[in-house]
Amino acid sequence: MIEIHNLYKAFGASMILNNLSLTVRRGETKAVIGRSGVGKSVLLKSIVGLVRPESGSIKINGVEVTGLSDREYNKLRMEIGMVFQGGALFDSMSVGENVGFVLDEFMSLDPKTVRERVRDALGMVGLKDVETLMPSQLSGGMRKRVSLARVLCMEPQIILYDEPTSEVDPITAAAINNLIIELRDKLKVTSIVVTHDMNSAYQIADSIAMFYRGQVIADGKPEEIRNTQHPVVSQFINGLHEGPITEDENLVFGHVK
Repeated sequence: MIEIHNLYKAFGASMILNNLSLTVRRGETKAVIGRSGVGKSVLLKSIVGLVRPESGSIKINGVEVTGLSDREYNKLRMEIGMVFQGGALFDSMSVGENVGFVLDEFMSLDPKTVRERVRDALGMVGLKDVETLMPSQLSGGMRKRVSLARVLCMEPQIILYDEPTSEVDPITAAAINNLIIELRDKLKVTSIVVTHDMNSAYQIADSIAMFYRGQVIADGKPEEIRNTQHPVVSQFINGLHEGPITEDENLVFGHVK
């Protein structure tokens, strides 16, 4: 479903993605892990065209997308839903208006159909009778579920999640994890989930890829990653202070051990 080869992206003198390659099979949920700043969110934004790489290839359903015009990318975005880290809801719109925004703006649907799809999408994420509420009246977990409902209204083939369980309590995180699994099983969507939450990654993922220095240094099933002997991956997943990641950062920032 998604094939990424030799993707390179830099912001000024800062290299973010360094000839990164990654494959996501149709119907697979791929968790992407790694330290902050290693390019995980940049990858998601590159897939949906919010960031354009300097070089490399991104194919979706076999179609090269890096050279698409903005108009062509807008059509592709109707097949790809992205759940942003903070929800990215419009504060001046009600929940119902937020969820139905894409349908109202970009699809020729009658108001009754929009209302039905909004209600159905909110029901899928466990929210009922909240259409008239404003985002300011929602908890962090509810905002994320509303953001996911907005994506589900589009009936996408691909869903990209940016830190879906960050800044929520463990019970809400578990509910969000269960939603991701249900969407994979019921709707057969293909997903990439950027996360720092290893418990979540082990639970939801068919495979886990770790980014380091702008590249994928490990990609395997959850149990393979959990039992890895790779020193960098092991330090990260076990949350160890000492290890090669820390040593690299000491060199970069000039710390003396």
